[in-house]
Amino acid sequence: MADLDNKDQAEMDPADMEDVEEEEEDAGEDNSKARQLTRQMMQNPQILAALQERLDGLVGSPSGYMESLPKVVKRRVNALKNLQVKCAHIEAKFYEEVHELERKYAALYQPLFDKRSEIVRAAYEPTDEECEWKQDEEEELTEEMKEKAKVEEEKKDEEKEDPKGIPEFWLTVFKNVDLLSEMLQEHDEPILKHLQDIKVKFSDAGQPMSFSLEFHFEPNDFFTNTILTKTYKMRSEPDESDPFSFDGPEIMGCTGCTIDWTKGKNVTLKTIKKKQKHKGRGTVRTVTKTVPNDSFFNFFSPPEVPESGELDEDSEAVLAADFEIGHFIRERIVPRAVLYFTGEAIEDDDDDYDEEGEEADDEEGEEEADEENDPDYEPKKDANPPEECKQQ
Repeated sequence: MADLDNKDQAEMDPADMEDVEEEEEDAGEDNSKARQLTRQMMQNPQILAALQERLDGLVGSPSGYMESLPKVVKRRVNALKNLQVKCAHIEAKFYEEVHELERKYAALYQPLFDKRSEIVRAAYEPTDEECEWKQDEEEELTEEMKEKAKVEEEKKDEEKEDPKGIPEFWLTVFKNVDLLSEMLQEHDEPILKHLQDIKVKFSDAGQPMSFSLEFHFEPNDFFTNTILTKTYKMRSEPDESDPFSFDGPEIMGCTGCTIDWTKGKNVTLKTIKKKQKHKGRGTVRTVTKTVPNDSFFNFFSPPEVPESGELDEDSEAVLAADFEIGHFIRERIVPRAVLYFTGEAIEDDDDDYDEEGEEADDEEGEEEADEENDPDYEPKKDANPPEECKQQ
């Protein structure tokens, strides 16, 4: 077959060969122009928004095949759906048993967490053996460097007063985690310096599924509470009206606690002064009002979920963020607090994003290479941003 192709090519008139080459060149130019036009379109925010809206409309849209099926086949599909409902109920039981396992292992972890708390708040001084930590190979130091570091540390210890425990342990954890640091205000920090421990408590066996976060504080000038609590109620059963939406336990609501603030120390409120002018007499008076203030401690006063379950958009957004924070503290912060204090857990989280970034860099490199190979590519044109991107 290849021989025949070669023979036909050899017998082809030279003029015809030139026409073929010109057609190929035209096709190449058309392709490069199309690529360039596509790139320009994809850089236009309005086009991207319209495309995304169109794609959103397509996602999950039925193909219409179900409607075209014979009645006897639809009947069998209904049987499959009934099987799926039974699967959802089995999955719910699975998560209930997982919750029981969490309760069991929480009791095993707690002595370790209690000892962590004792070290942080200076109730227990760890032994030399307990403080010995094997460094990674990359972190290993020569004996000379170790001796030098030891001397410098001793000098610093002589200059400073002997600190008790690990000062500002939980405050540092909060400040190191973006999800929590966004909640912190400057006036919250002096209070959180008194935070000694955070504990997770699970509901008892046979009780509705829930968990509580307990924030333990040492005596302070801000409030009289020694423990602030936040309880999350959960549900692990399919909704009868929509059983296929079941995807594991979900938080149904949460309750905070009353903080007994010392007079003048409530950071969740602030006092503002407003001037009001009398319409008739024209006199001006100053009115003092107390209004809500941004604070981490608003975490203990979440919006109440009405019996109807319907919330306005603002309350829904607040609760969604609240649930995420509560879940994160339970799943990540409490079990791995020391790693968030040192920043090692944060570095592990960032590694995932670095990999994505490298992939993105590679893609950009490929695009740049395509542009350089593109005969119609003109760098000067790309140097000028589109009109909508220019600063006013």
